[in-house]
Amino acid sequence: MKPILGKECLTDTERRAYEQMKKSPVKVLQIGEGNFLRGFFDWMIHSCRKQGLFSGSIAVIQPRPSGRHKLEQLCRQDGIYTLVIRGMEKGEWVEQRERIAVFSTLVDPYEDWPGFLAIAEKPELEWVVSNTTEAGLVYQRMEWNPEKPAESFPGKLTHFLYRRYLHFAGDPGKGLILLPCELVDRNGDELKACVLRHARDWGLPGAFLQWVDCHNRFLNSLVDRIVTGYPHTEAERWFDEWGYRDELLNTAEPYHFWAIEGEPELECRLPLRQAGLNVEWVADLRSFQLRKVRILNGAHTLMAPLGLLYGCSLVREVMEHPELSRFVRETVETEIIPSLPLDQQKMKKYAKSVFERFANPCIEHRLSDIVLNSVSKFRVRLLPSLQSFLAEQGRLPQGIVRALAGLIRFFQVRKEGEEYIGTNLAGQDYTVRDDWEILAFFHAQFAGCSVRNISQKERVGRILGNERLWGGDLTQVDGLPESVLQHLARMERETT
Repeated sequence: MKPILGKECLTDTERRAYEQMKKSPVKVLQIGEGNFLRGFFDWMIHSCRKQGLFSGSIAVIQPRPSGRHKLEQLCRQDGIYTLVIRGMEKGEWVEQRERIAVFSTLVDPYEDWPGFLAIAEKPELEWVVSNTTEAGLVYQRMEWNPEKPAESFPGKLTHFLYRRYLHFAGDPGKGLILLPCELVDRNGDELKACVLRHARDWGLPGAFLQWVDCHNRFLNSLVDRIVTGYPHTEAERWFDEWGYRDELLNTAEPYHFWAIEGEPELECRLPLRQAGLNVEWVADLRSFQLRKVRILNGAHTLMAPLGLLYGCSLVREVMEHPELSRFVRETVETEIIPSLPLDQQKMKKYAKSVFERFANPCIEHRLSDIVLNSVSKFRVRLLPSLQSFLAEQGRLPQGIVRALAGLIRFFQVRKEGEEYIGTNLAGQDYTVRDDWEILAFFHAQFAGCSVRNISQKERVGRILGNERLWGGDLTQVDGLPESVLQHLARMERETT
């Protein structure tokens, strides 16, 4: 029986580097244990360490209780995992395998809240990197309780910064640089606003608010890499070749890009470009942000619910589907790009590269992963394009409206035990994972006793009118409810 990956599976050279890393000071707190950061930022730090450019290590925590399992897996594997990078890059085939070892400290804040706060007292700590998804970087009102883990990521961070402020007596030199990777517009600004709001709500000292504001840097940043997680179809073959099993095996495309809104001098503290990585320190990243969120991420959100309804399981399968592929390409080219206030030819060129990445035969990018938190993703990634197109063209963008109808149809669920189950257009069941309040809301619209006899028109009105879901009442968008109903009816005809 093959062993589970751990330090005993490393080569002599890797083991020496691992032991050195374990002794290195914690310079980064990472909030997020998921596939993306492990296939993006942690890989970058591993690259820097291999070249002798970065002497620190990472302390990692999970932002939600549901991340406990992955943290436990990391602990079992001594914080080590394998990353496979493969695909076309600049016209050439690339395939690389790296065993990544950058975590010196792993803490579950829900089991060891004092241990998490103790990281704030480490004098060498400089950076906080996070990826908690769009749904994670939000303000949630909560009571001040320093004895228990805060529910939200910004709440945890406020407690953490306050502990650091107290421990170092407000030393201006002990402020941190925060690099949120959430796909939220001006994510650094948003995170700072959430922290300051918590501090005011909790009546924390004015001097602490001033310390946060003046001596901590909340940098807006934009990440771009398709990280596809565990490759179910190939994992066993690889394990046979490697001689070990890896529960945290991760895969990614060669392409990577990180735009960080900060002065180039910060490169001295985080030498990513020196390591040969595609990272830009820029004065203003808004055009990069808009391009990626609306086109690449927007295309993902456009295709995921519909792809699952039509029986696809991977992004690549959508791009190979004769009708859905045309739908995605045409919607991006004729609705999303025209709604952007950017150079149209450059956007078309970027979109072409995105479609090539989507079609990478080595990427097993599961639609079931992309569809997670799909309501908040639609609100951030596609709703602005819908609104801009309508304002400029005077008509609804029917491709985006079809995606909205697909999202509603995807959430037509029934409850079986603790799970929510939907049925695709071919009558096959799928499990829906999402925020439980959102799932409960949609379940109530389609299966709740109080609404069994309402019409589809009333049902769609209730869904589109839920301001908590969409940030506004979408029934007020001229013609939208009627258009959504038409697309839903068309989908239902396809099931017969």
